[in-house]
Amino acid sequence: MTRKERTEGMGFATQAIHAGIEADPITGAVGPSIVTSCMFTAEFGDIGFSAAGTNESKVPFAYAREGHPNSAQLERKLAYLDEAEDAVVFSSGIAAISGLLLQELSPGDHVLISDVSYAGTAEFARGFLRSKSIEVSLVDMSDLEDITANLRPNTKMIYAETPCNPVLKLVDIAAVAELAHAKGAKLVIDGTFATPAVQKPILLGADYAVYSLTKYYSGHGDALGGAIVGRREDIDRIRRDVGVHLGANLSPFNSWLIMRGIETLKLRMAAYSQSAQKIAEFLEQHPFVSSVRFPGLKSHPQYEVAQKQMSLPSGMISFKPLDNDALGHAISANMKVFTFAASLGLSRSLILHCDTKDLFETTFVLDQKHSDRYRAWAGDGFFRLSIGLEDVEDLIADLRAALDAAASACQSDKLQASQ
Repeated sequence: MTRKERTEGMGFATQAIHAGIEADPITGAVGPSIVTSCMFTAEFGDIGFSAAGTNESKVPFAYAREGHPNSAQLERKLAYLDEAEDAVVFSSGIAAISGLLLQELSPGDHVLISDVSYAGTAEFARGFLRSKSIEVSLVDMSDLEDITANLRPNTKMIYAETPCNPVLKLVDIAAVAELAHAKGAKLVIDGTFATPAVQKPILLGADYAVYSLTKYYSGHGDALGGAIVGRREDIDRIRRDVGVHLGANLSPFNSWLIMRGIETLKLRMAAYSQSAQKIAEFLEQHPFVSSVRFPGLKSHPQYEVAQKQMSLPSGMISFKPLDNDALGHAISANMKVFTFAASLGLSRSLILHCDTKDLFETTFVLDQKHSDRYRAWAGDGFFRLSIGLEDVEDLIADLRAALDAAASACQSDKLQASQ
């Protein structure tokens, strides 16, 4: 009986630990070994000069750039967790994203992409894809009418994030899947901010789910990785084409690190979510905070969507203070626990300032309509929090110290200006 047969139908936490992993047949080791070999032997005639010349039915691994035991174990585990047929892993999240877009789109094709998204996706789409004669339309994926108005006869893909980075808008996956499939297009959902411990895009109708494994999956900030999850036929094609020829396969050591992180994914997502809920509620009541975006708050404009498709609100929060600069200076002087840094999904809590002017100049090059929508949501800028595993009381105290100091500084400035 294989490991898959033993764990079939079991819960998420059990699958996160056991799925895809077999005891080593030589040593009996329970945990996966790290296989660092770049090449693998076989019988005469089974391994060719290239991937295309290797007998895949007889040789599971020939050259590590084309796949190796650790990436195969991780891929099986990822597929089980998303309740999908298969998965393929890459050396980073953007490698998975760009590989998928290059695999599915050809010159003359049209793709709809979220007007607000991960910077790597936004910059790749509006720059590289357009330079290769692929038509790109940036739309508000939270607005079904905006999506419908931008569909064309040559639309091949709708690409959305939910929750989206960095403003935490949500996308109704089932509703957008219906729009995409009615036009013969494929739906891709970047679920990095959620993971399948929170929502399962494939079950909601997406054709592909993509993830940065660097974030919540790994959980420790020590391993880059990316993944595409979907139907076996599609994943096989991606693995044979961009998976082999782009040279962006995930290393054995990073595969092993990410598998180790996945074992605690369900527990971590629950802990992140629980702390983030308390922190978001605190921020919403603080007088120096003008607005908070968090899927677990009833004040979130798409709270009902979150309740429908997310089992947890996850650990990401965005909030606007009354004065961004004042809070920025107060963070440097007063925070002891939060780390000012990019990335997310780690055991340590992170804070990052998202300046609207800077983003418009570097990442989100939008038309007036979508620029106005972004400003209505984000203002001139806001702070993004990735909540970690520290004691929530310490995180709240850290935020309170910075917010109170910022409020005091602003009040002092007003008094001086009035004198």
